Amino acid sequence: MPPQSPDIAITLQKAQAFHQRRQLAQAEFLYRTILSRVPDHFDALHLLGVIEIQRQHYDAAIRLIAQALKANPKSAPAQTSLGIALNGLKRHQEALASCDRALAINPDFAVAHNIRGNALNDLKRHEEALASYDRVLAINPGSAEALSDRSNALNDLRRHEEALASCNRALGIRPSFAEALNNRGNALNGLKRHEEALASYDRTLALRPGSVDALNNRGATLMWLQRYEEAAKDFHRLLGMDPDRDYARGRLLASRMHCCDWHSFDRDVARVTADVRSGRRTILPFEFLAVSPSPADQLQCAQIWVQDNCPASASPVWRGERYGHDRIRIAYVSADFRDHAMANLTAGLFELHDRKRFESIAVSYGPARPGDMRTRLEAAFDRFIDVRQQSDRTVAGLLREMAIDIAVDLNGFTTYARTGIFALRPAPIQVNFLGYPGTMGADYIDYILADRWVIPEEDQRHYAEKVVYLPDSYQVNDRKRRIGEPTPSRAALGLPATGFVFCSFNSNYKTTPPVFDVWMRLLRQVEGSVLWLLEGNPAAVRNLRREAEKRHIAPERLIFAPRMKLEEHLARHRCADLFLDTLPCNAHTTASDALWAGVPIVTCLGSTFAGRVAASLLDAVGLPELIARSLEDYAALAQALAQDQNRLAAIKSTLARNRDTFPLFDTDRFRRHVESAYETMWERHQRGEPPAGFAVAPSPP
Repeated sequence: MPPQSPDIAITLQKAQAFHQRRQLAQAEFLYRTILSRVPDHFDALHLLGVIEIQRQHYDAAIRLIAQALKANPKSAPAQTSLGIALNGLKRHQEALASCDRALAINPDFAVAHNIRGNALNDLKRHEEALASYDRVLAINPGSAEALSDRSNALNDLRRHEEALASCNRALGIRPSFAEALNNRGNALNGLKRHEEALASYDRTLALRPGSVDALNNRGATLMWLQRYEEAAKDFHRLLGMDPDRDYARGRLLASRMHCCDWHSFDRDVARVTADVRSGRRTILPFEFLAVSPSPADQLQCAQIWVQDNCPASASPVWRGERYGHDRIRIAYVSADFRDHAMANLTAGLFELHDRKRFESIAVSYGPARPGDMRTRLEAAFDRFIDVRQQSDRTVAGLLREMAIDIAVDLNGFTTYARTGIFALRPAPIQVNFLGYPGTMGADYIDYILADRWVIPEEDQRHYAEKVVYLPDSYQVNDRKRRIGEPTPSRAALGLPATGFVFCSFNSNYKTTPPVFDVWMRLLRQVEGSVLWLLEGNPAAVRNLRREAEKRHIAPERLIFAPRMKLEEHLARHRCADLFLDTLPCNAHTTASDALWAGVPIVTCLGSTFAGRVAASLLDAVGLPELIARSLEDYAALAQALAQDQNRLAAIKSTLARNRDTFPLFDTDRFRRHVESAYETMWERHQRGEPPAGFAVAPSPP
């Protein structure tokens, strides 16, 4: 490079001094002053690019750094800066190449190894990322940046204790290192130590109030802690700082829905729906179920999420082998092998599997909470394997090592989901079943188990999976679910001694303004009636009572039921007269709970899987007359039943008879059907045929 004139050298020194003090405007002015005199000045171009990186203007940074590299292509720092900007645009493969060019120039350039690790981690090559960070630490053992970034790879590998230790080491070197505090919160969240994680994010924000990452993580943690009102405030503030932050708009909407805060409901739903249709990363698929009446939009939302978070692996674990087992080997993969709705539905199925034809294996990655249900489930399988601390790739490798024929995802996109295991394709046949009422939008999920209620044939085009129709309802139920005795009194439950009791024990987020309008009209029309709801959080109670008042209903006519053990919850159902369903997302396990306890349900048939579940259950228990086709018909039916005690009593008698004779609660009948489905999937695979939809023939009584 040609020598610089003294005045340009002095100007550069002043600019760099401003830059080091993060006085970016002053530094930029001086760098541009230099470029006005020397347009190809390497340092000015490169450092202007660094300023644009600091402002997160990555496209501008790339243009400036590319110009700098024309002036000096052998600069390892500039190649590394280019890698940082490319990472910022999620062009991780290009970032990796840029860092490799830097390391070809200077193999011991620690910053390049660090940025290379970041690119590898974003490419989900976590073990290689760890090796890069460890190389940084071999060169510079005191690198707080490498220790902090290293924790991200460890977290992704489910090695949360090591991630926490790495952050603590970084903070031992730099106690006020905001990024390490943020990453420490992530490690604590991975360990389910959410209150401590919250404190770590609070410290991050005290040091760096403008940290959108920490604010986003804090909001998500508040949601874990069910402190939804506070979470909504964080996401609202976050969107004020970064309006295009991935998924923040959906998280705000979901937080408000948990609080039944509807002040901008229609506008918020319209915005996230428009974002989904335009391909933006705006809302999580599970959160979208509660607001979207469109199976096409739900498919788009799932595809966006999968492509962003768990795309199909370029190096699948299963490579096309066909296994020749004596028994079909099925792995049920879930976070919910514990006292959970999924387990309450499926325990009987797992116990009844035909051991002569099937080998069943539980692969559990959720909390290992001891209790009767956990003990029962551990005994129900041929093998029960806890993989909580293992990475997705390790778990996928384990499934391949066990030569699993069919891997069943019982989570989908629900809490604790680890779709990344299935993205690695560990089994020749992969199935979406029960946990997630919609498409996963992933080409590595071959089948979805459904029925003709939840997925009409004309809607199959909105599912990435091939649809397998079971003869009755897609939802399995456990006949051993115990209902507590004795039935509590109305007084003990806070209910009035007389009067009609409508109930809806769905989670608060499923309650939407149009449905609530119907409920309030029913309370006006049915004198002395009350509405019995699940008590989710204080904000929801407060907001729902305020919404009732706005509709001229006394707030005390809304009565809230605290959470309790399942058998006690089922027992208190007997004090309700009629269950009112929600839309666009129905009651699911909550609906089968009500029917099992003898409470009829009035539902409105929706247009998505999630909005048609209660119809499926009612038909399978012989009560299709309780399925309305519009909200107007739903309201009229509920009112008619509430005002005609003889008609309601007849329906309750039918439900009591049908509970033991119709398919819905016949666990062994369901077992025969689902095993037939598995056999058909397996036989197609053994013949070398690709997945295809089919219907299972009903078994004889």
